[in-house]
Amino acid sequence: MSQKVLLSSKEIHIILHRLACQLLENHLNFSDTVLIGIQPRGSYLANRLAKILKEEYKVPDIKLGLLDITFFRDDFRRSDKPLEASNTNIDFLIEGKNVVLIDDVLYTGRSIRAALTAIQSFGRPQEIELLTLIDRRFSRHLPIQPNYRGRQVDAINDEKVKVMWEENEGKDVVYLVNK
Repeated sequence: MSQKVLLSSKEIHIILHRLACQLLENHLNFSDTVLIGIQPRGSYLANRLAKILKEEYKVPDIKLGLLDITFFRDDFRRSDKPLEASNTNIDFLIEGKNVVLIDDVLYTGRSIRAALTAIQSFGRPQEIELLTLIDRRFSRHLPIQPNYRGRQVDAINDEKVKVMWEENEGKDVVYLVNK
């Protein structure tokens, strides 16, 4: 197994600030916009973006929620091992709001489809957008595209994109892993 660095810590830092600026351009004061991190891996990205928007761009009130999609996935019954669900934490109304779904890697699109189904339990948003750190563009099984993307990656065959976050793995880095 070999791995190549796709994004260094510095590059991730730059991309996060660019994504935060793009969100600001489109949503200004976030009065009608909520951020929803898809558990488990999208929560790190969502938390980082919310922190940048609050601390560096002085957006006073960012509504940030975390959404578990485990039992909304179309493949959840196919696993041999017991599933461990993450917490869903959405303590605000999304009815009529602009929702930005956030995940670290957009691969087949199945997680996003599951998130679109799961989010309906919380109301009917005005609009739903998708923000992803990595877009694996040639791997889609469903017609889903991000509104905001950090980096587009053309991973092929058995290559896997592995995102590591300082909060979880001790460093920020994105690898392309060849099995």
